[in-house]
Amino acid sequence: MATAVKPADADPEAQGAEPPTRRSRSGAMALLGRARQNLAFRSVWSELNGAMGDLGTYIPIVLSLALSRNLDLGTTLIFTGIYNAVTGLIYGVPMPVQPMKSIAAAALSDPSFAIPEIMAAGILTAGFVLFLGATRLMNLVYWFVPLPVVRGIQLAQGLNFAMAAVKYIRYEQDLGKSKSMGRRPWTGLDGLVLAIAAICFILLVNGAGDESRSTDGDVADEETHRHQEGGAGRGRRVIKRFLGSVPSAVIVFVLGVAFAVARHPAAVRELRAGPSRMRVVRISREAWKQGFLKGAVPQIPLSVLNSVVAVCKLTRDLFPDEAEKAASATSVSVTMGAMNLVGCWFGAMPCCHGAGGLAGQYKFGGRSGACVAVLGALKLALGLALGGSMLRVLVEFPVGLLGVLLLFAGIELAIAARDMSTKWEAFVMLLCTAVSLVGSSAALGFLCGMIAHGLLMLRAWLVRLA
Repeated sequence: MATAVKPADADPEAQGAEPPTRRSRSGAMALLGRARQNLAFRSVWSELNGAMGDLGTYIPIVLSLALSRNLDLGTTLIFTGIYNAVTGLIYGVPMPVQPMKSIAAAALSDPSFAIPEIMAAGILTAGFVLFLGATRLMNLVYWFVPLPVVRGIQLAQGLNFAMAAVKYIRYEQDLGKSKSMGRRPWTGLDGLVLAIAAICFILLVNGAGDESRSTDGDVADEETHRHQEGGAGRGRRVIKRFLGSVPSAVIVFVLGVAFAVARHPAAVRELRAGPSRMRVVRISREAWKQGFLKGAVPQIPLSVLNSVVAVCKLTRDLFPDEAEKAASATSVSVTMGAMNLVGCWFGAMPCCHGAGGLAGQYKFGGRSGACVAVLGALKLALGLALGGSMLRVLVEFPVGLLGVLLLFAGIELAIAARDMSTKWEAFVMLLCTAVSLVGSSAALGFLCGMIAHGLLMLRAWLVRLA
């Protein structure tokens, strides 16, 4: 009986092609290499310092909801820690994880908006954003929204952060009721002198921020000018390196923890070892309804505009060499939706990616995924080790110092709007900002900005026809 001869071109090895096992092995090695690259420390102290840049937003919102609505702090720390680690691994840039602010505002202003309603709002918002990402409709939104409108949203959000920060610094706060109290005293462990000293310290160390957008660019500039400078140039480089090695935000945060313990030493004895007990949140039909109307409806426009569109555009501004492979509108939508569709069922605060958090982490030195991965590891460790008992210490954290961190994050986000070079662009941006601030609605500001941009384009077209 004749033996069939296998054609040479049917043999992958004869053609020089890799067999499936080798291809899968090389693919796995490529993914592992990409993960190592994304989590590599470009500068240890800078990345650790950048990790603190988002806490001025995160801590006040989470503390307020834990005090007023019994949000489980331990569960929130665990899930947001996992979110931070995963986003750092995926994106390789300091992609933030922040509480959904419109949902938080609804909960703090309405006593009937409790944990089931909060979680329902988070799940519904996440489901909608995930749908836009999975169907790639978010890419259409991203390319459809003109840059001046995005800059208007960023400027409004940055000024919102900065104004809230000034209130934190000037006035004592009742975070449980989300209200400002009397004027903050000058002295004390949470006084004005402490906050002003922290502002001066951060300004001295960090300055107004580097004009260059990457650490590699800084190194290249130094190499270019090294041979052109004399002794004075070398002295300036030494001072710049020294100031760059000072972890200003880490120092401010550690100082705040020390002062929190000093303000209430008994809180340390009240800490309890072990994580919080997780339970699945039961959401009634009425909770779904209220969560949709009061939480999801105002949150969805903010999530689409600030947590996806603005974040992707800001990533391209800050990391132009990495943005194309790091954060797309589709991937940001999918990660934001997926993480809430898991955590919210267990009572973790609904979270999103925010342009303000990215700006804050960049301001203080975050340049890679290691920045948020370290923050995630810290949150996860605290959530597993101490659970909700951490609330006893954090509630004593000097609010003025949180205001200082939030102030620099807000200003850094607002500075992104400085690239509007024409009067047309500036007009649309400022109109969008003004409406967003006065109406307290990014959606309303977006609508007005889009209408104004469209009318200006129509006018320019009619002028060209004439």
